[in-house]
Amino acid sequence: MTPHPTPTPTPTPTPSEPASPPDAEPRWWALPACWVELFAAGNLGFLTLDIALAHSMNAFERPAEWIPVAYSLAAPLLLVLCWLLQGRLLPVLEGAPAPNPGRPGWRRVLARQVGLLVGWAGVIVGVSGVIFHLQSHFFRAQTLHNLVYTAPFAAPLAYTGLGLLVILNRLERPTTLEWARWVLLLAMGGFLGNFTLSLADHAQNGFFHPIEWLPVVSASYAVGALIAVSIFPGSRSTWFLAAAVLLLQVAVGLIGFIDHLVPNVRGPMPTLWDAFVFGAPLFAPLLFVDLALLAALGLRSVALVRPDVLPRRCPSGSLTRGTTP
Repeated sequence: MTPHPTPTPTPTPTPSEPASPPDAEPRWWALPACWVELFAAGNLGFLTLDIALAHSMNAFERPAEWIPVAYSLAAPLLLVLCWLLQGRLLPVLEGAPAPNPGRPGWRRVLARQVGLLVGWAGVIVGVSGVIFHLQSHFFRAQTLHNLVYTAPFAAPLAYTGLGLLVILNRLERPTTLEWARWVLLLAMGGFLGNFTLSLADHAQNGFFHPIEWLPVVSASYAVGALIAVSIFPGSRSTWFLAAAVLLLQVAVGLIGFIDHLVPNVRGPMPTLWDAFVFGAPLFAPLLFVDLALLAALGLRSVALVRPDVLPRRCPSGSLTRGTTP
């Protein structure tokens, strides 16, 4: 009889880092859509202080002036509720597989509906604010003087832009070029609003200081750069040019913040509260920094969808065109 060969023992696997499945979802901090969600919630909350200062100028003369304050207080809390219901920061798209099968389906549906409600409410608050601001002077007589000296008519559109960001995260896959283009488009709209606000606000004193032209010029460059990236997302030179322009916006915003802060502190107003309410708008220049961060998320998303844009290969696990988180 021929003895059976002794089976070779299977070697014990050495401990090593567990391999991630090929379709594993990247960490939340690697997803631009998660940062856009945090960006929208944080900005909506911060607008509470900004609007409170702006509407304190006339002591909230009209009851409707409390609406954006109430919305700014409620919207971030509702978004946090959405995150708790769905069990993660990134919203779940309609028809997408459930990220947490153990959670009841109604929680995901409710989170989506509440998020859309927050987004559409922001759009309505923003558009209504534009109408109310123009109604103060411009609708009485359509003159350039009234357009300049009316309440800042483009300011409420911040709510519209943030609301559209919230809606975008719930309607479009965040791993596509379309999503990245929408983020760039909304950031471009914000810079267009900054251009209008800077032009109208600084025209009130006839651009007394030449540096007051700086935000007007820089905002126009930002608009052009973001449009170029949206049209030519695969162009490396356009991508890097836009990144350089965004760094310029950060510098312009910080310079403007200091230029608004110092005169308010050293001004003749009896109290600091009066100085910030009736003086130069303190937080307006920081919109340049804020929008630069949003546009940077759009650029990052373009680089993830189009890895050929950057000179180095994207790390393993990064998003690619057409993948679903």
